Amino acid sequence: MIRIAELKLPLADLPVEHRRRSDAPAETDEDRIPLPHPEAALRRLAAQALGVDASALATLEVAKRSFDARKAELLAVYIVDVTLADPAQEAALLARHAASPHIQPTPDSTWHAPAQAPARFTNRPVVVGFGPCGMFAALVLAQMGFRPIVLERGRTVRQRTQDTWGLWRKKVLQPESNVQFGEGGAGTFSDGKLYSQIRDPRHLGRKVMKEFVAAGAPAEILYVAHPHIGTFKLVKVVEHIREQIIALGGEILFEHRVTDLVTDTAADGTRRLRGLQVLDQASGQTRTLPADHVVLALGHSARDTFAMLHARGVYLEAKPFSIGVRIEHPQGVIDQARWGRHAGHPLLGAADYKLVHHAANGRTVYSFCMCPGGTVVAATSEAGRVVTNGMSQYSRNERNANAGLVVGIDAADYPLDRAAWQAAFGEAEGVRLADEAAELARQTPPQPHPLAGIVLQRALESRAFEAGGASYEAPGQLVGDFLAARPSTRFGAVAPSYKPGVKLGDLATVLPAYAVQAMREALPVFGRKIRGYDMADAVMTGVETRTSSPLRITRGDDFQSLNLRGLYPAGEGAGYAGGILSAGVDGIKVGEAVALSLLGNA
Repeated sequence: MIRIAELKLPLADLPVEHRRRSDAPAETDEDRIPLPHPEAALRRLAAQALGVDASALATLEVAKRSFDARKAELLAVYIVDVTLADPAQEAALLARHAASPHIQPTPDSTWHAPAQAPARFTNRPVVVGFGPCGMFAALVLAQMGFRPIVLERGRTVRQRTQDTWGLWRKKVLQPESNVQFGEGGAGTFSDGKLYSQIRDPRHLGRKVMKEFVAAGAPAEILYVAHPHIGTFKLVKVVEHIREQIIALGGEILFEHRVTDLVTDTAADGTRRLRGLQVLDQASGQTRTLPADHVVLALGHSARDTFAMLHARGVYLEAKPFSIGVRIEHPQGVIDQARWGRHAGHPLLGAADYKLVHHAANGRTVYSFCMCPGGTVVAATSEAGRVVTNGMSQYSRNERNANAGLVVGIDAADYPLDRAAWQAAFGEAEGVRLADEAAELARQTPPQPHPLAGIVLQRALESRAFEAGGASYEAPGQLVGDFLAARPSTRFGAVAPSYKPGVKLGDLATVLPAYAVQAMREALPVFGRKIRGYDMADAVMTGVETRTSSPLRITRGDDFQSLNLRGLYPAGEGAGYAGGILSAGVDGIKVGEAVALSLLGNA
């Protein structure tokens, strides 16, 4: 096949589908049918690009469709794969266009399993965590015949949904079943975005997409530039993948939390994993699960597990992350700014955006996890703390757009005072860890403690809880008041979507001064890029702290922990992914590495 890029058509030339694109549970089979493409026009453009007659093309498939809104006449931009009526001509055509960056051989995006378990293979790998990373690690291990055992501290996705609504509607938090913990991971209660900027030479992202479609996701995610699924649809997709893993011999244990490691040390000093201490949270019973190949696919909020790993000497290191707020605008404001006169076109849907500003104080301010036509959600997993996140359904038809407005931090921002560490980890443990942090800070060069980012996160989340009235309401402020450095007292034209509710005040009492300063500088700049972005009535709701893992569970080229053989850190919690797609890709890579090691090929 031949891949041809940069085929452009005016928006008016595209067929328009007028049926409502529904969210589950009102979904029908028809809703999964992708929209039609302008095949005749694409054939004509593809033939022109190749310098052949349209009759020379046998088949045409759309690989990607995006939109270019930089000019008044909005263009649809396609990448297509074609086959020739005479396949013998393919090599000559590719040679003729060898200098063109837009005409290349279609890459092989098929996943090829690197190993296969022999019959009656008994050494079953264990996967800890059933978010996107753990899910795909378990799936490929199951597809290769290794019958993985999955341990997930949270509940099934439907039970978890009920628990999550309990916080949003009744202000009742379930610490082990919420936006962060449970089947599907944190990404289940998000926009379901399936794009990233990772290097993917093996096209493993395509494997993730195909598995999602096979499990019930809309087929259009295979070609749209910014694919997403949405929470309601993700629930069904996650369940179907679980069923596939079980059908292939895998076992999934919900409400099972890893509390400790079982290790031994060889004569040469090499430490190796031998098992896990596992708490059955339903029964309260703890057992030892023998295991020497464990995929550690934690989420970025598994703070108690991070602390346990540190106590057991597993090599961890602090990493940068970001903090800030959620900002809400009327979706129509964003649509008009991004699409102009084409706003409201059914093919375009709700517009998104991506913004970055480098502030004078050295901080980078940027939009994060943008959710068109979505809602701001309560995303805490710990009592007495408030965390915000964003979520959209597949239809993206809510009244507001929201995104994280966040500021990058570094090691110098991590607290060293004992009080902060005690507030984060308890009186005795906090003192011990604070002393460790102080010792590391005295080294040359200074080193941050691997758990220091958690201290900062917990401090900000506790402040937000108190500022919100200690009821899981979140502190908020209007953009106009934030820029004027005055507390907000009433809402304007933008009604906040955060449940359990927003308590207006002054976010400068919650966020660090450097973050406030940088965001006040960035907002007018963003307003010049997206007209209306700095509108006075836009609502800021805090705090956003779970942007990424605050640490990395460092691994080697063989995907194993640097100092504990048999432990395979993976995904977002380990610091190797930043969203559903990248987490799924990392899960596949680590699953492959485990399979090869089990067969002695690593």
